[in-house]
Amino acid sequence: MKHMHVTSSAACAVFAVVLAGLLLNGFARADDKSPPEVSAVSVPSGQIDNAIGELDALAAKAMSRSGIPGMAVVVVRDGKVAYAKGFGVRKVGEPAAVDADTVFQLASLSKPITGTIVAHQVATGGVSWDTPIVKHLPWFRLRDPWVTTHVTIGDMLSHRSGLPDHAGDDLEDIGYDRRQVLERLRMLPLAPFRITYAYTNFGFTSAAEAVAVAAKKDWATLAEDVLYKPLGMNSTSSRYSDFEKRANRAILHAKIGNVFQPKYQRKPDAQAPAGGVSSSVNEVARWMIMLLQKGNFDGRQVVDSATLMKPMTAQVISAPSSSLEARPGLYGFGFGVSVTSAGRIEIKHSGAFVTGAGTYFSVLPSLGVGIVVLTNAAPVGAAEALAADFMDLVQLGKIERDWFPAYGQFMAPMFVPSGSLVGKPRPEKPEEAAKLSDYLGAYRNDYYGNVEIVRRGEALAIKLGPSTTEYKLDPFDGDAFTFNPSSENQIDGSVSLATFKTKGARGFRSLTIEYLNEHGMGTFARR
Repeated sequence: MKHMHVTSSAACAVFAVVLAGLLLNGFARADDKSPPEVSAVSVPSGQIDNAIGELDALAAKAMSRSGIPGMAVVVVRDGKVAYAKGFGVRKVGEPAAVDADTVFQLASLSKPITGTIVAHQVATGGVSWDTPIVKHLPWFRLRDPWVTTHVTIGDMLSHRSGLPDHAGDDLEDIGYDRRQVLERLRMLPLAPFRITYAYTNFGFTSAAEAVAVAAKKDWATLAEDVLYKPLGMNSTSSRYSDFEKRANRAILHAKIGNVFQPKYQRKPDAQAPAGGVSSSVNEVARWMIMLLQKGNFDGRQVVDSATLMKPMTAQVISAPSSSLEARPGLYGFGFGVSVTSAGRIEIKHSGAFVTGAGTYFSVLPSLGVGIVVLTNAAPVGAAEALAADFMDLVQLGKIERDWFPAYGQFMAPMFVPSGSLVGKPRPEKPEEAAKLSDYLGAYRNDYYGNVEIVRRGEALAIKLGPSTTEYKLDPFDGDAFTFNPSSENQIDGSVSLATFKTKGARGFRSLTIEYLNEHGMGTFARR
């Protein structure tokens, strides 16, 4: 054969065309795979069955080590439920047991479900991933006018808008509703657009809200119509009021010291697309089966397969590699995407309410296997560790490491009280405070709205936001007082300074609240 000389650039071009053709059109034989699809670690016959057989013991170990009150687990395989069971109790101190139909609050496991709903709407032509938010929410604004007009549904679902991490969550904590929070995002600083990843519940929610408006429905109704009802998820909802009505529901348990107590209830309607879904493992399994069958469930195409692939594939780097040996973290449109140690793509997402929920799901598309773990306790890594143990057994036939302390260490910062004065005593000789009447009155801030300082006997109290949540103010030093905020984002033991400045004829003219001052926006002026 005559030797053919091809330049390196031409060879690269030819290779690119050939590879693209292979990826788009498939290989000649069904068992051929493109290079990026290959895992060098094979799964022997019976290995997945063995992993499923270990689940009772794995769940018992997770319950014992973590001390969580309740857990439910489901595994799907090859389009069917292969395992479904509940463990523990729905509420500490009561005998009602968790089973596979117990409804849990899913927290951020809501996000991949929302990504699926948006994929349905994209497939029907109502919106696209590149639809600007302002097309359907004309009142929506960010600080940069150019970003405002260009930020899309896909940008928000992949957390690449430039909004700060968890932007708007503090507003929800003090009682603002969805529209009020979204309107105030315009005041927050922005990082570089589309090259910065920062996890934002309300940025994510703005995308879903735009999709719902385009469909001429509220979000919860849209979710029911296009996903929950078609999949027969009859106990699943994006409304907290529906969750409250479920007789078989798991109550949230916060971590108080080293025990879990049903101290708070989280009503996440304001960020429902990002964190407000409630469901059981039996019903989440239906959604997961549909994912693994490329949008098909029970012989019906619920979501177009090509459109569904988009949110489940990487759109942004969420965690850059920390070393040359480390695999990066990736994020789609509501789905986490990673590469396992066995070289397989894993699609997953955690959910967490510090006030009492820890959830996790993971699927391996190449093996047709997935697991969901729902718990009714603050996130201590139990859900993630159980799923990691199972996925190790599925892929490797053995548990690669002790996952519980690894995930526990990752979760630990959530339980560290915030505030510069945590653990610090009051000065031995504090400066004298002004008379109480000088502090009383209403103070205002464009972002947080009103706070009110009121008198309670011989002490002061602060009332925050639309919820008018009230906290006692304790004298600290002169015109500085402390209080203990408590919410989803401020755990028990947190301490915040409230510092009054510039005394005038009507009393103090301004008030700075430490825990609301992360972006320099915590100063309130007297009204």
